[in-house]
Amino acid sequence: MPHFPHPTRLMPRLARFTVQAGVVATALVTLPIVAMPASAQDQAQDQAQGSAPATPAPATTMQPAPVLRGASAGFADLAEKQVDAVVFISTTQAAPQAGARGQEAPEFPQGSPFEEFFREFRNRQRDQQPQQQQQRPTAALGSGFIIDAAGFVVTNGHVVSEADEISVTLHDGTKLPAKVVGVDTPTDIALLKVESRKPLIASAWGDSDKTRIGDWVVAIGNPFGLGGTVTAGILSARARDIQQGPYDDYLQTDASINRGNSGGPLYNMNGEVIGINTAIYSPTGGSVGIGFAIPSTIAKPVVDQLRERGQVRRGWLGVQVQRVTPDIADSLGMPDPKGALVTSVSPESPAGKGGVRQGDIITRFNGKAIEQMRELPRVVAATEIGRKVPVDVLREGKPTTVDVTVGELEQQQQVAAAGSSGTPPATSQVESKKVLGLTLSPLTPGLREAFSINTDVEGIVVTEVGDASPGNDRGIEAGDVIVEAGQEPVKTPDELDKRIQAARTEGRKTVLMLVSRDGDLRYVPLPIEDKKG
Repeated sequence: MPHFPHPTRLMPRLARFTVQAGVVATALVTLPIVAMPASAQDQAQDQAQGSAPATPAPATTMQPAPVLRGASAGFADLAEKQVDAVVFISTTQAAPQAGARGQEAPEFPQGSPFEEFFREFRNRQRDQQPQQQQQRPTAALGSGFIIDAAGFVVTNGHVVSEADEISVTLHDGTKLPAKVVGVDTPTDIALLKVESRKPLIASAWGDSDKTRIGDWVVAIGNPFGLGGTVTAGILSARARDIQQGPYDDYLQTDASINRGNSGGPLYNMNGEVIGINTAIYSPTGGSVGIGFAIPSTIAKPVVDQLRERGQVRRGWLGVQVQRVTPDIADSLGMPDPKGALVTSVSPESPAGKGGVRQGDIITRFNGKAIEQMRELPRVVAATEIGRKVPVDVLREGKPTTVDVTVGELEQQQQVAAAGSSGTPPATSQVESKKVLGLTLSPLTPGLREAFSINTDVEGIVVTEVGDASPGNDRGIEAGDVIVEAGQEPVKTPDELDKRIQAARTEGRKTVLMLVSRDGDLRYVPLPIEDKKG
């Protein structure tokens, strides 16, 4: 099944879409053997040996090929000007020490009669170890481009991750040591610094938002370690989400991008960098005409911050959101499935202090429309920290606006809540009811303990899910707690039944339920059947 490998390194085929990290020896490049047409001398030898003469091809009138405006001459001029700004990046990672394999001789107290013996043994073993058996350092390769003549080089974070030594090779073969200025993992962008005695050629940023689908683009990089290679294509699509991070907004191009192109620039026809080549979609590991680049509108602010402070500061709102599906939109009476549905709000977060509530649908943030849920994290992250901004929300079907002061997103470890691992104790008999194929019961201490439900969760617990239940199709499981239905709290199965009947009366096809599982909240639009389950 096709996958999204970084085009920097050789990857195994995977059963899911992912970006892999690996390493290859730069010298091991295998080129395919291609059959070439026979020459006139070869044909003469064939005739001398008795082979049948070749039948001449019928004369044809050749029509001039259509000229593509801005293509032929434009590529040559662009390549000539920009190829010196593109660099080849190689990294090495030191091999682990022999002791890391856990084969060192035991240590003895100083003065022990065995101390001198084992010291001599270790020295003799090290001296006798064949050179070819020693572990060699691993190597990786990629591309990059000079963004400032002062020696600042942009590449992908995965190209230089865990590297002990980094070398930047210019187009003329000059090799320079490089230091990491900063790496931003969420966007996979790294900034390097080199010192050069001669002037460096730098590329300029362009505006990726102004590039239209169908415009010519040019990629220059180091595929398979071959050095400055120029390929051309068009911008195939934009705003691609390939599930690689919270800020996915990739440009898609059919310009050939292969292993070793990672970190290289994607140019518009003005010779401006509009993207950083990062990943490819491929069933084989080679280019099939689907490549992805980080747009310059995302990359440039990240690079500027890495240059200024070595790290990236991002805005923080303090909410968990999910996509507004057509079913959710129908259950809320919305004409179109737009915006970001708030599933939870941290009370002490900027959103909590600003008045954002659970169940709100954020439709606009700081004047920017939120058409899709995944747009919100990018917009918030790019907002100035400490700035007070308006947030437009749809609350209980009515539009309203709250003011939120944007906070700073900090690196925090996600700590999983500890749950009971033993066998749940037997529970006392409680009154249960079947609704839409779900067996539901009020929350009791016994059920809380049986399903490891936190004491701060209120609602009705699902004890069984019927195979034919619409909840089974929507991923509801035993142990889930239904907190709300129709954006109203429910504590008994009868209350849920009433919400369902009210939704039917209003002509709704679904009822929107807020479900808690392991402390995480999510909205589930549950289809309403004609009959009670």
